[in-house]
Amino acid sequence: MAEPIPLPRDRAVLVIGAGTMGSGIAEVAAAAGHLVYLSDTGAAAIDRGLGLVRSSLERRVQRGKLTAGERDAVLARLRPGLPDGSWDAIGLAIEAICEDLEAKVSVFAALADRLPPDAILATNTSSLSVTALAGRLGRPERVVGMHFFNPAPTLPLVEVVSGHATSPQVAAVTAATARAWGKTPVACRSTPGFIVNRVARPFYGEALRLLQEQAAGPATLDAVMRECGGFRMGPCELMDLIGHDVNFAVTRSVYEAFFQDARYKPSLVQKDLVDAGWLGRKSGRGFFDYAEEAAPVRAEEFAGGPPPGAVCIEGDLGPAQALAGLIAACPGLAVERRPGDGLLRVDGLALALSDGRTATERAGILGEPVVLFDLALDYADCSRVALAASQHAGEAGVARAAGLFAALGKRVSVLADVPGMAVMRTVSMLVNEAAEALYQGVASEEDVDAAMCMGVNYPLGPLAWGRRIGLPLVLQALRHLSSTYAEDRYRACVWLQRAVQAEGSA
Repeated sequence: MAEPIPLPRDRAVLVIGAGTMGSGIAEVAAAAGHLVYLSDTGAAAIDRGLGLVRSSLERRVQRGKLTAGERDAVLARLRPGLPDGSWDAIGLAIEAICEDLEAKVSVFAALADRLPPDAILATNTSSLSVTALAGRLGRPERVVGMHFFNPAPTLPLVEVVSGHATSPQVAAVTAATARAWGKTPVACRSTPGFIVNRVARPFYGEALRLLQEQAAGPATLDAVMRECGGFRMGPCELMDLIGHDVNFAVTRSVYEAFFQDARYKPSLVQKDLVDAGWLGRKSGRGFFDYAEEAAPVRAEEFAGGPPPGAVCIEGDLGPAQALAGLIAACPGLAVERRPGDGLLRVDGLALALSDGRTATERAGILGEPVVLFDLALDYADCSRVALAASQHAGEAGVARAAGLFAALGKRVSVLADVPGMAVMRTVSMLVNEAAEALYQGVASEEDVDAAMCMGVNYPLGPLAWGRRIGLPLVLQALRHLSSTYAEDRYRACVWLQRAVQAEGSA
């Protein structure tokens, strides 16, 4: 089958909406060699948009990413407003206006008689249905989602979203065009949230739930997710950056679009922030205070006790096996190895990787005090670990466990004894949501993982992460969470269950 041909450079691009996203898209298209018309509701808005493009290009010149001549060439290809004469040269119209279906329908309906019959109508919506938009227009087969991420000139990902009636050829040309513009397209069906805004919901949702359950403060939770989980930003600081009004609105939109599926349920914690006007950085306060005089809030750390003299490693530690190597290399630490169920024993205390249960539940089963440690992206390189202790372990037990990890060069944060801790429950839910998208045919495994790495900077794609730590452990964690909470929120995807069954029968 022949490779789809991108939009030829002699076809112009019309961008409707000269805000941050629209101006960024216009810059990308002009930089790729197209004549670009940037339109909005008034001359002032268009001037602001063109100013954003000029500022963006100037920054690239100052950084040595662009020459002054290249900057001037891009600007020369930008035109304010709509075409004065013939519209026949326009091959692609992209709207990047407010997230309102009626407004988007109105924009495209007004252009319908002017655009040539072969022009592609692309929407940059991040959450609205491409199918619903196309269904209101005369040429639904020409309508496609072309969802850029902010800032559009910098971030590589573009979600190419096919509605129910979108022509496969239109989707293929749109993807080829994005690729010709230096972007990485991923293909998906039009379902609520597409790939990124759907699969990412647990990253925010589980953090908000942990805050509601008083597992830790925002700064501590962020530190654990960054320094233990390997995420570039913690969920609380990221929500502050996005804006709680925006993040809450997207969550509510996805929740309602999925007919109030419990997996996407909005949080009262975030609603309170929105109600209070604490929207994050843009309002000066969210989870954190951004006033100049405000003191930075630091993650809580547990100093712990002295390093132990001996550690017993029982069995294989699974995803935490790298700890065995760190322990063996730790000076002055006597190491004993014996068969077992993947535990560490330190001075009469059992240490185990979180599996979705609480430390207190694990202690009841083992009949001894237990301290759990959270999942880490890489135990050899992570700078922080999180611990949670059973009721009978006490502060002395936590101190012994913390002493071991401190001897291994790790900072220690202590969480309340909540099911699944922080990284384990979040990663398990991300894997499950990605598996559900795959199972429902929303996108391929490769595109799901690529979208989450490029769209939100995850250290690994969720499905790759699940395979790395073992899908049976993910399924086990979800089943334990489901049992403890007795909520449909933690139900395991059929794809995940089948994948684990297939591994067991291989």
